[in-house]
Amino acid sequence: MDPDKLDENDWRYHGEGNKSLVVSHIQVSVFKIHFPNKKSEQAYRQIQNIVDFTSNVMSCFIGEQFIHSGEVVKLPLEFVRQLSIKVQHQRPVWRCNKVMDIYSGCALCLPNLTTPLYHQPTLTPPICIEIKPKCGFLPSSKHVSKEIKTRVCRFCMHQHYKVSNGIWKKRSLYCPLDLFSGSRQRMTFAIRHLIEEPQNNFKIFKVNPWGLKQFNNGNITIDFLFKTVQLINVKILSISYGPAVLSVLYLTLFLFNLWCLDSQGLPSDCVLSRVLHTQRLDSLDIEGLFPLYKRVEQHLHHFPKERSRLQVEGPYDEMFLEKLQKCPSEDDGSVEYATTKVHQYRAAMTAKDCSIMITLMPTSSLTFRTFSFSVAVLDLDPKPFESVPRQLRLDQKVVNGYLRSSSGICPKTPQQREDCTLLFHPVRPAPLALLL
Repeated sequence: MDPDKLDENDWRYHGEGNKSLVVSHIQVSVFKIHFPNKKSEQAYRQIQNIVDFTSNVMSCFIGEQFIHSGEVVKLPLEFVRQLSIKVQHQRPVWRCNKVMDIYSGCALCLPNLTTPLYHQPTLTPPICIEIKPKCGFLPSSKHVSKEIKTRVCRFCMHQHYKVSNGIWKKRSLYCPLDLFSGSRQRMTFAIRHLIEEPQNNFKIFKVNPWGLKQFNNGNITIDFLFKTVQLINVKILSISYGPAVLSVLYLTLFLFNLWCLDSQGLPSDCVLSRVLHTQRLDSLDIEGLFPLYKRVEQHLHHFPKERSRLQVEGPYDEMFLEKLQKCPSEDDGSVEYATTKVHQYRAAMTAKDCSIMITLMPTSSLTFRTFSFSVAVLDLDPKPFESVPRQLRLDQKVVNGYLRSSSGICPKTPQQREDCTLLFHPVRPAPLALLL
């Protein structure tokens, strides 16, 4: 793509998060442009760190077949300014307080996963489903000080906190432990509740030449809901293959429960299992990690030049990955051990905050109506090293807020079960070799 021939009219608003805005081309690419206005060198290094962390670290844990790391590109400043003006009116009002970086010209170029290259255009446009699954396990660390954390998952407690602080009007009944359980019934239960109360954890888009049209729960039919739930759970989130073609015959088998998941849990190399086991790099919980962070912080206070050797801000290369893979199981009191545990926590937090994009694409067939699909894991930016104290404060607020809740109930079923463990089934551990 020639930077000198970029035309803002060929690009459209795609979406945005807390740190960046995404625009997509009418053909194959998307640009991810960050909000902070930094110097060109700083912006370039920041985005290159994202590329390196995604390609060298997260792809090894989650699987390169699910990862698209992208590349850093330099865009003409006038193009970025005109693009910023064009998309401003398309942005949600509550997002418009943040301004695109129009000074550095740096952006992350990624493939447009809503229209994969191998998809042949048809009369029926692709459907995209984006899920933010969140943390799928309960902490078992000896450092956990509040017993409630071993019974009620972080997402469910956070729902109480967000409702009480006016972030959401209504609590979601979705529980990540259901989605990661490997149980057909619980996974269907999870997706249904995501659709009923999606918040920012579930989106369904219809792709058309003019952009993405987001569905809401008012225009999703029960039939579409049922088929989507069954298809996502039974086949897409629980397989270990790349793009595959499904026929109506197979889809019928899935819908009538004739093709079931292994009752022992998720397959060890499916996308959900890989995300979950990456999340489990957080083995100490934030309460156990914080003293190690303070050890590193104190060391860097006395020896600030050690930041480079300890790779506090990267580079996220093979050496960085090797440290994560070979971290000792026991604390030897060293600053190296403490730093590596913080790095593992950062990778785990990235996995806890990632998104899974599923694209369903109709294809043509002489015998059956068929479609193909692709699965990708997105939003794999590295979490800042210095975010640990903030995470501890948030954890304390969420837990204490939940304990102060007048109901003290974490609703999951019509019977409003009191915690997240009543239907919890263990997930089969994956061999270390599969993850590394």
